[in-house]
Formats: sequence, structure tokens, C-alpha cells
Amino acid sequence: MSASRRSGTTDALGPDEPERPGRGDDGQKPPGDAQPAVGPDGADLLAALLDGMDAALCAFDGDGVVTHWNREAERILGWSAEEAVGRRGFAGWAVREADAEDIEGRLMAAMHAPGRQVHEFALLTKDGGRVLVRTQSAAVPGPDGKPAGLYCAFSEVHAQIDLERSIALSEALFDDASWGVVLVDADLRPAVVNAHAARALGAGRTAVLGRPLGELLTQGVEELENALTHVLAEGAPPAPAELWVGVRTPDGERRRCWRSGFLRLASPLAEEPVPLGVGWIFQDVTEGKQGEQEASLLRFRANQLHRAARAAAECEDPAEAATVHLDFALAGFADHALVDRVMGDAEGPGPLRLARVAATPSGGPGPSALTGHAGLPVRYAEGHPALQCVARAGSVRAGAGPASADEAREWARARQWPQDTVHALCAVLRSRGRTLGVLTFLRGAGRAAFERSDANYAEDVAVRIATALDLADLTAREAGRDDG
Repeated sequence: MSASRRSGTTDALGPDEPERPGRGDDGQKPPGDAQPAVGPDGADLLAALLDGMDAALCAFDGDGVVTHWNREAERILGWSAEEAVGRRGFAGWAVREADAEDIEGRLMAAMHAPGRQVHEFALLTKDGGRVLVRTQSAAVPGPDGKPAGLYCAFSEVHAQIDLERSIALSEALFDDASWGVVLVDADLRPAVVNAHAARALGAGRTAVLGRPLGELLTQGVEELENALTHVLAEGAPPAPAELWVGVRTPDGERRRCWRSGFLRLASPLAEEPVPLGVGWIFQDVTEGKQGEQEASLLRFRANQLHRAARAAAECEDPAEAATVHLDFALAGFADHALVDRVMGDAEGPGPLRLARVAATPSGGPGPSALTGHAGLPVRYAEGHPALQCVARAGSVRAGAGPASADEAREWARARQWPQDTVHALCAVLRSRGRTLGVLTFLRGAGRAAFERSDANYAEDVAVRIATALDLADLTAREAGRDDG
């Protein structure tokens, strides 16, 4: 009896029982000190391979007799190897009598057809049920090269369809998906990247493979790597995460927001989960997030203007109302603010001079205070942004640029601003067709430069402050006439 018959898994592999290892042709131990080779014989090895397959497999000889039947075939149909091996065809036990001729004819035709033949038909289980299977059959050549039999690998159709769907989904994700898909290995390096993700990363699909994420992104690398490490250790998070990153492009750095989902990948072939990496799926939501941020910022600023107007209406002194507008505008917008008044007529002859009338504390937080009671001019050099603002009767933005810390301090000191200033925005104060002065907002290095939307807000605040200062002038003149 062959090893396959002894194992109860497959039928004989040949007419004779394999020889016991370590024996010569006469059955005697080899001479000398030579040690016999120790290991499984061919039948045992083949039996183990067949039983370890994920697909069901059976084989037939040239007469249609079942010669091999593995454990997956037993699991699907319920017939053991002892019950299956040696039967002729499937008729009467694995298929219905009415279907036997057609099914066996299609199977046996594979012995004389090139390549593999794929069929679908119903087989009978041992308990009388029916299972729709998909088969792949091919001829098994003999020593003379002629067909000596055939093998038939089969699986349940729904399992095969599930596999095909998984493969189709994988291919679609990496070819036609409208969102980025990246498979990251356990070393946190991209292993597979689809076309959408490659475009988002600003490189080709093969150029990003195996590179550290720090070479692909300028910002947000720590947050992304932290998320990937967490997924490898703990599994997928319950909801997508929104990550702000900086991407290198030929035109410079672009700041993007990616809504990201993560999946831990484990090998299906291992008995215990072995992490293969992380599936990272992301979609660019930068425009939407920027729209949300801008809308939120507009709501906040409109609310600040409303609150400032309500508070200023309760001030008896119009000059105090001007500082109230300044304090409300400063919140979340800038670090310092200055109000300078034109001395004399802004359009009159002679050099333009400005006097400080209100300012926020430069040494720390606190409310704005009225200053400049002595009426001394501020020592602004020619070309100062505040003087340009009055001359143009429009907003002016200025910045220290990519300067060192010492250079930035010197730049601010030369313009009579607090030394931590790196960004400035000047808005003209106009009321009743006259230029009254300049409102200046200042930001430190921890804030971004002023943008056009910031200038619009500063101009709204300047209108309210100019109105309050103009009213203060009128009130002072009326009080002077009354005293006279």
C-alpha cells in the first residue's frame, strides 16, 4: 500500500510502495559509516501538499477513476478520501444521475484540450445538499507525454466570486479610484500607491515607493506617522481623521487637508495576525475646510464688530469708544495696534506728521489706552508704511520677510514698532471725506502675514474708529465754544 493510502488522503502514486530510506536495492543498510537521508518520501510530501491547499482538488486517471481527494474537497462535499478514492466518475454520489453524463463529459474533455478548462456545475454533498462550484481542469501527462489523467480543482462559486470581487476591488482602487490609496509597510514607507495619491504627493507612482514620508511631505509628517503607528499597534480608528500636510511641488510648498481613513493589514495566510502594514485612504478636502474656516472667521469678526458697536454706544467719551473698537478688533487678529492722528491738514503744505493717540500695551496684554496728550509727533522715517497709507488713502501691508531674528528686530525698531513685530497692516482713518490718521495692526512671528481679507476687516474697524475720533473732535470744539 502506498503512503497516500496509508494517510487516507490520496490514492497510490505509483504501482509499487516507495522504498524505505537508507536501504539499498537488496534492502540492506549501506556499507561504511554513511548515514541514510532522513525525510518524507514522495507520497507523504504530496499528501501534505494536497491537504494544505486552500482549494478542493481531485484527480482522475485515464478511465475516469478518482485517484486523489484532498481535505478541502472533503470539507466542501462531506465525502472523505476513503469514500471518494477508487470511485469511477461522480455519478450516483457526487452528482445527480441526470447530470452525470454532461458533467463527466466536460471534465474528461479537459484531457484532450489545451490549457485549463473552467466550468460551473452543481455537486452533491454527502448529506444530499447541492453546492454550485467552479472548476478548473487540466490534463496530467504521463511519462510518454500523452494524457494519463486529469486534475480538477474546484471551490464554491460564492467563495470564488468573493475572491474575484476582492481582486477587482483592489485593482480598481489602484487604477481608477477618485481618492488616494497608499499601502504603507511596517516601516512606514509607501509600498503601493495609486495614481490619485501619486498626483497628490507630487511625484510618480514608482518614485514614491520605499521613500520615507519625510521626503514627500514638509509638514504634518509627525501626525501622519503617529496615526500609522497607532493603527499598526491598535487597529483602525473609529472615524476618519483630517490631517493638514505640506506637499513639495515644483512651484513650492502647498498646504493641503486630507481626510484620511486607515486600515490595518494582516496576512490571511498566517495562523496569528501578522501586520503587513497599513492601508491609507485619503481625499483632499482643502477647499471645503478653507471655506469652513473662512466662514467661521467671518462670523467671528462680524460678531466682534457687533459687540464693539454695542459697547462703544455706552461710552460717553467718543475717544474712549475708539479704544473699545480697537480692543474688540485686536482679539484673534493681531498682537498690537496703534492709532496715529494727522497733525494739521493731511493735504496741506509741508511734511506729513503723525501723533500717537491710542495704543495697546507693548509689554504685555491689556486694554488700549489713550496716549499722546502732549501732541508730540511720532518719529516716522520717510517711506514709513503709515505715511504711505495716508498718502495713498488706502491700506498698506508690510513685513520683515525671510530675515533672521536680529534683522527682524532691527526692522521693527527702525519703524518705531514693538521689537517682536514681523507683519504690519495700516488702514487709513477717514471720516466726512477727510483723512484723520492711520490704524496700524502688528503681528509677531507666531502669526501668518496679513492677507486681503484681513485688510478688509481692518478697513471696517478703521471706519468705526475714524467716526469715533471725528465725533470726539466735534465734541471738543463744541465744549470749547461753550467755555468761550
